[in-house]
Amino acid sequence: MTTYKEIRGTNIEAVASDPSNPVEGQVWYNTTTNFVKGKIINPGSWATGGNLNTARNNGGLAGCGSQTSALAFGGYDPTGITEKYNGTNWTEKNDMSTGRGYLAGAGTETQALAFGGAGPPGANVANTEAFDDTSWTEVNDLNSARQKLAGAGTNTAALAFGGSSAQALTETWNGTNWTEVNDLSTGRRFLAGSGTNTAALAFGGGPGNKANTELWNGTNWTAVNNMNTARSQLAGSTGGTQTAALGFAGYEPGNSTATETWNGTNWTTVANASVATTKLAGAGTKALGLKIGGKNQASTEEFSSGPATVTFDVS
Repeated sequence: MTTYKEIRGTNIEAVASDPSNPVEGQVWYNTTTNFVKGKIINPGSWATGGNLNTARNNGGLAGCGSQTSALAFGGYDPTGITEKYNGTNWTEKNDMSTGRGYLAGAGTETQALAFGGAGPPGANVANTEAFDDTSWTEVNDLNSARQKLAGAGTNTAALAFGGSSAQALTETWNGTNWTEVNDLSTGRRFLAGSGTNTAALAFGGGPGNKANTELWNGTNWTAVNNMNTARSQLAGSTGGTQTAALGFAGYEPGNSTATETWNGTNWTTVANASVATTKLAGAGTKALGLKIGGKNQASTEEFSSGPATVTFDVS
């Protein structure tokens, strides 16, 4: 029988307390608890968070921020409702100036940007608003009014792309004005995004269900490897990066719980979310993601992955 020392080149160390900074694959025996433990990489799992105060009948809300400090706003039927998450509960904040759904967002929970969307009766809007942790203020509009678009970046350096009838339009925001730049390779709506206004990631979308993924370098979009599960009406980790992102839920057809992580080259399927939904919002990062609401949903779920210490079952 092959021993641990033959595999790893070292014996299992006996210690009175767990190491403060173990490396992946390290195994030790805790003489205080009498357990064998080790360091693994957890591919990810979902946990239930606090519900939104207001479920949006048709979803279509937007989100930004981190897993423990996020902002959710808008939704359809057209609403300007804004809520802030502290990692446990959602608290209502001042409404948006223009109620709308199917909009996009960027930034953080205290410095957010909302743009585009659908106002009553489903008309495309170009409105852009900035949030300062207290109130929303109208700023300069998008050049092209549209809904069902995606966004990335911050409240002073954002990117808006896709939307409406499978548009490929892309615009950059410099804190004052929107400027049209080069289009997506594949026009689509109900897609998701992550990253910054100079290094963004676009994935999924419709019409139909698409698995397309594209990278933005500040000038052009480039098609890269597809998602494993084609879908539209999905969400992603808006606080993620071009090389580390999370995509989840959506419509396959049928409401989806599918979750995938992006490493800059490929998508990997990981643990499914608990609640299948579409037209939802996302926030957080690849390692600490947040799934917010959706069509007729107030649920919130928190995704966590990364290094973890485990106790081995020797029964």
